[in-house]
Amino acid sequence: MTSHPDQLQLGPENAQQRLVLLHGWGADADDLLDLGELLVNPETSVVALRAPEPHPYGSGRQWYDLQPIDWDALPAARSKLRARLLALAESVPLERTVLLGFSQGAAMALDVGTALPLAGIVACSGYPHQGRQAPPACPPVLLTHGRQDPVVPFMASEELLQQLQASGQSAQLLAFDGGHGIGESLFPELKRFITERIAPSQGLPE
Repeated sequence: MTSHPDQLQLGPENAQQRLVLLHGWGADADDLLDLGELLVNPETSVVALRAPEPHPYGSGRQWYDLQPIDWDALPAARSKLRARLLALAESVPLERTVLLGFSQGAAMALDVGTALPLAGIVACSGYPHQGRQAPPACPPVLLTHGRQDPVVPFMASEELLQQLQASGQSAQLLAFDGGHGIGESLFPELKRFITERIAPSQGLPE
């Protein structure tokens, strides 16, 4: 594992495809790293980004303040994440990159990622940002959400699905019986989505 102040990285340095992870409010870059490793093949680079702001209640990080929600801070958070994704694209093209976010990270993934030429977006237990609509063309999106989520209501992902489909985007919602997390029963579907979007085509042996 390669560690930098603002990110953690697993996998080969010369990878041709990548999974980028955005953690939730109050977590840190390592929060989704084990999951990311489960969802990709060994030849895939996994990069977990660390949110830029310290969490107001001690440990962990945040993309912007949530209690109360500071919508005024969102443009700066959006700009910073976009710049970081474009910097990563210098080594692996965005067209071979899937962006996966959880909770606040999912909201950021959808906000920023839908305006970039990514291979795909996975948004787990996410919610729509105020006034944000999907652009006319955006990457395929896979949403997941627990029906009993006490933190971000299930209806938030239903709203996201409606917004994406209304703008003609490719999107689906995987529901599971559970709370604020990423259901293990969904792992095969998540891996399939990611693999189909970024795995290199397999040539016939010579």
